[in-house]
Amino acid sequence: MKIAETVTFAGGGLDRAAEWRSTAADRAKHADSRVIVLWQGKPLMDDAGLVMLPPDHPILDDAAPDWLMLGRVDGAAVFAADLSGWTPQDDADTGALNSFMDASLQVHPALPGGPAFSELRGVMTRLTPLEAELAATARAMFMWHGSHRFCANCGTASDLAMGGWQRNCQTCERHHFPRTDPVVIMLITHGNSVLVGRSPGWPERMYSLLAGFVEPGEALEAAVRREVFEESGVRVGNVRYLASQPWPFPASLMCGMAGEATSRDITIDPAEIEDARWVTREEMADVFAGQHPDINPARKGAIAHFLLENWLADRLG
Repeated sequence: MKIAETVTFAGGGLDRAAEWRSTAADRAKHADSRVIVLWQGKPLMDDAGLVMLPPDHPILDDAAPDWLMLGRVDGAAVFAADLSGWTPQDDADTGALNSFMDASLQVHPALPGGPAFSELRGVMTRLTPLEAELAATARAMFMWHGSHRFCANCGTASDLAMGGWQRNCQTCERHHFPRTDPVVIMLITHGNSVLVGRSPGWPERMYSLLAGFVEPGEALEAAVRREVFEESGVRVGNVRYLASQPWPFPASLMCGMAGEATSRDITIDPAEIEDARWVTREEMADVFAGQHPDINPARKGAIAHFLLENWLADRLG
């Protein structure tokens, strides 16, 4: 698929500069290094996009001491700092955090009236491909470190190393590395129709492509057939890969797949999804035009939107 890397969070071309990771602590002090800042997984944004600060900026006084080295941009190291320990004085809507609809903005006193921390899902389409890759990498990495502070082998607290790309246990000497969970998301078609569904708790009228985690020992193609049958009762024959999208909510790699259904009858598993239905190409055109009576289009920036839009335009190849 020639346009695979045009999906949001992919194709940024970030030079991850792995050879610099062992000297990351020293590079963080360089005046030409830059730092992006996240609070509760929300990147600092302004009207121009992702904000990059010098390493001596006052806002970083509130950051956790361990910064992540994301890579190299224009010859300089780019780091990510976590301000999650800072408490906004005027944040009255913490219940919206990490929700689909989190429109709350947090402004730090070191940047009064300026940039704000914004939910990444809400601003992802405003970012350049490189900015999107930096923000997604930082968010996923901070989430991983937050849930892997202790050695999985012996239970001792582990230490961040290699610019954040490793954790070391001083007791049993094990090394631990960031992981990404593979997820299949499936464009399942039958003739002129595509299969969509919705999960409990989703915003009203929201439908998307079916998706599910790949299990150990399972190929992507097998995961597609298993997940579609478990959720909808639909059998799938031929399966092929289309595109992938890093999805840092918290740390998945969405593997976009196309599959041809060999059955059409739907029997949903209510423990998995709330509803599933076949939508014709003509109906999906109405969905994207905002004219469908029951369905809103998938969120812009998500791979489901990307796949459906390109299916409509017959660009899947």
